[in-house]
Amino acid sequence: MRKAFTLIELMISIVILSILMLFLYKSYAGLNKSNIVFAEEVQKVSKIERLKKVIYLDYSLAIKTDINSSTIKIINQAKNEDVIFMQTSNSIHNRVNPYVAYIVKKEKLYRLESLKEFREYPLGTDSEFVVDELGNVKSFRVYKSREASKELYLVHMAFKEENEILLKIKVLNAG
Repeated sequence: MRKAFTLIELMISIVILSILMLFLYKSYAGLNKSNIVFAEEVQKVSKIERLKKVIYLDYSLAIKTDINSSTIKIINQAKNEDVIFMQTSNSIHNRVNPYVAYIVKKEKLYRLESLKEFREYPLGTDSEFVVDELGNVKSFRVYKSREASKELYLVHMAFKEENEILLKIKVLNAG
């Protein structure tokens, strides 16, 4: 009767264990790589969703000057570029009824938030505001509904990363 393993049996079991560990390591590395890709995609989608939310809230909560018109002012700068000035009750910097501007400068879309009203573009040197960069854009256009009774806006943004956002927004705030 034998009480121990032979050297060959021990070497065969080590080889089998090594092969199993190699496959487990490859599976683990593949899982880590797919988790990284998934996390990047989730981050891109969440960034786009946050951007949509901010823009939607800015427009839908725009403060109306009277029953039929809001403070949203659209200035066409170029074929694919608009400048927007508005007052809204939405703030991402904890301000009460801030003035907001959307401006494209060197193919980057910026959101400016201020306590003082934006009156002209280019902005004056006395302007005080907080800047948020929203991304690299090919196009930023805003269209207002032709019906005076409806405060509807169509916001179109085409980003360099091939993402495109198209939002139809109705102003909700009462004057």
